[in-house]
Amino acid sequence: MNVAAIWALIQKDVRLYFANRLFALVTALGLVAYVTIYFLLPATVDETVRIGMVIPSLPPALADALADDAVQISQFASADELRAAVAAGTVTIGFAFPPDLYDQIRQGARPAVELFLAPEVTPDLVSVYEAAGRELSFSLIGQELPVTISEVVLGPDLAGAQIAPRQRMLPLFAVLVLMVECLGLASLIVAEVEQGTIRALLVTPLTMRGLFLAKSLFGSLFAFVQAVVLMAVTGGLAQAAFLNLTALLIGSVLMTGVAFLIAALGRDLMSVMGWGMLALLIMALPTFTVLIPGLAADWVRLIPTHYLVDTIYRSLNFGAGWSEVGGNLAPLAGSALLLLAMGMVILQRRFA
Repeated sequence: MNVAAIWALIQKDVRLYFANRLFALVTALGLVAYVTIYFLLPATVDETVRIGMVIPSLPPALADALADDAVQISQFASADELRAAVAAGTVTIGFAFPPDLYDQIRQGARPAVELFLAPEVTPDLVSVYEAAGRELSFSLIGQELPVTISEVVLGPDLAGAQIAPRQRMLPLFAVLVLMVECLGLASLIVAEVEQGTIRALLVTPLTMRGLFLAKSLFGSLFAFVQAVVLMAVTGGLAQAAFLNLTALLIGSVLMTGVAFLIAALGRDLMSVMGWGMLALLIMALPTFTVLIPGLAADWVRLIPTHYLVDTIYRSLNFGAGWSEVGGNLAPLAGSALLLLAMGMVILQRRFA
């Protein structure tokens, strides 16, 4: 293997990449834009508890006890109105006491109190709100009521949803950075095929193996460096740095494999962009399960970038380490090697 020839090819690819003003501009502006958007996004979440109630009467003493900057109370005329408000996100928790609460108590019945929970309420807080409902019952008549509280989560149950928007977006930015370089590499390969550059190179002592090695190194390292810059500037390497760097490196190899496949399918720049947008949409799907946890589904695990996104997201926001998310690296690496091999085989047949 001619190391000098491979190094010369990598240098040539760098020059050709930046000679394409479209991808040179997108690379530079994109990285700046991602960092800018990250710091413009809110760094905190609104933790105000918005409580809705359907209650026969709210004693002044109870209203004073609940008065707090972190608690907002709204009263509703019926359980249906309260249910709609919780589903719409107007309130986070709703307590619906029956209209004939006192009559049921006098008759010795067990009134049913409905507890409505918004999707972002975590499971560990359900028991807390159940206890709060019983305390409210106690405050109404001065003694514990024999009520039955049934909770209803209106919408998908989103555990661990209280994450700042910028932290949710960071995995998406990382995937976008890698995908832009994937499109750049694919367009570079297609241009070289159209111009006959690759066939000319293969006439020289350079082997097909050396050619693919040079392309793989250029694509992977170029994407990896930019992803590292993004993560470093945004503080994404503050925790589990080696874990995240490893995941990003494997993700860069994965995207290089995707670039080979796009280049094999594309015949010109427009077709590369078309196939590239499709690939970008598919590879970005796992990030939407982070942005909107209710969209999470088991089939998302079939998309290789799921393991990259899951590793970055959980390590940054939940302090996950190798023991928790290290297992993601095996399927991520396997997918990367598979796509890389497939891309090489298909491209080789195109060169022949």
